[in-house]
Amino acid sequence: MAMNVASPEGDEPELNTTINTTPLVDVMLVLLIIFLITIPVIVKVVPVTLPNAKNIPTTTKPENIVLAVDKSENVYWNNQLVDSNQELIQRLEQAMLSAHSAGRPLPEVHIRADQDVRFEAVGRVVYDAQRASVPKIGFLTEPRNQGP
Repeated sequence: MAMNVASPEGDEPELNTTINTTPLVDVMLVLLIIFLITIPVIVKVVPVTLPNAKNIPTTTKPENIVLAVDKSENVYWNNQLVDSNQELIQRLEQAMLSAHSAGRPLPEVHIRADQDVRFEAVGRVVYDAQRASVPKIGFLTEPRNQGP
């Protein structure tokens, strides 16, 4: 039979060899909150005067196709009225096919839209050009000269 006898120095508690990370996590969260609050105050935005955009005149090549959309949502092909979307798609497909078969670069489509036209009408023209496999579409605008 065995018996445990207390040591003469008194009962010694077991040594705890694990690290208690709770205070470390608390300190790190407090530091994170302090940095999140102070960084926006320290970072200042540099005051910059942005330049005025100048419109560079585009060179209109004869093979480019200019489509215009007026206030009444009428579509014009090089100043000639196009009756329907199907006619527009057919004319665009024919222009792409003739340029491709002749070995010329494919024409660009430039869209001139009235500033008061609904976006839906311009979107319809862009969609028709996509359906006709037009590789490059551009928008023609007037230059803005606001400011000095």
